[in-house]
Amino acid sequence: MAVQHVANTATAQEIATCLREHGHVVIDKLVPSETMDRIETELHPYFSATPFGHMSELGFKTQRTGSLIARSPTVRELIMNETYLGAVKELLSHAEKIQLTITEVNSLAPGAEAQFLHQDEMLYDRFPFPINYEVFVNSLWALTDFTEEMGATRVVPGSHTAGVGAQFSYEDSLPVEMERGSVLLFSGKIYHGGGANRSKRVRRAIDIGFSVGWVRQVENQYLSCPIEIARTLPKDLLSLMGYESTGGYGFIGDRQNSLAALELQHEPILRK
Repeated sequence: MAVQHVANTATAQEIATCLREHGHVVIDKLVPSETMDRIETELHPYFSATPFGHMSELGFKTQRTGSLIARSPTVRELIMNETYLGAVKELLSHAEKIQLTITEVNSLAPGAEAQFLHQDEMLYDRFPFPINYEVFVNSLWALTDFTEEMGATRVVPGSHTAGVGAQFSYEDSLPVEMERGSVLLFSGKIYHGGGANRSKRVRRAIDIGFSVGWVRQVENQYLSCPIEIARTLPKDLLSLMGYESTGGYGFIGDRQNSLAALELQHEPILRK
């Protein structure tokens, strides 16, 4: 099997169909290099201040720079990209509500070792979700080119149907090589891992993940983005961040919609 690629002219439905069948898909050059230039400029001050991982799972030579909604207006544009977000919504359409669950830049320094192959769904206590029920959809935007030498993320094509606890070797995986401005979308069920960076360049990816609305967020969006900034954001982005009540959960105070309370700019819990 090969790594799946589609053109940036593909529809959200076509992308979602490929995701369901193969567990992953690369949308080639979905945004221009100039968009990535702006993101690098906005986030550059934070890269050098980000510590390296303190455990092997996080990578001893990998930096993970988060809070991207607060720090980068251009990342907000990536999140709301119509084609990209449309494919995510299509794959998670069985859920009443979806949410943004993580935003971070993963920077693999030269010498970074290959990450172990894993499923992102393992975050949820390794719960054996049904094979046909998607809980988590992740994406890696290429802030730099992705080459095998630079440590391109590796996927095991078709492994999204293998279930929890399946065993795959490094040789079972393929490097996802793509140009800057491209994005890899992949199911939370597929086995994957970062490659080893044998080059002299840092490999950077913008990790943006989504989940069904009833599981806990990986990155706490309410604390990652100061409320002063949150109040300036459009409603559709705030809704993705989790500020909109849905069904029987997400309310605050006296059963108030949290998005409406945010717009009122007061503390409804203390209001008499």
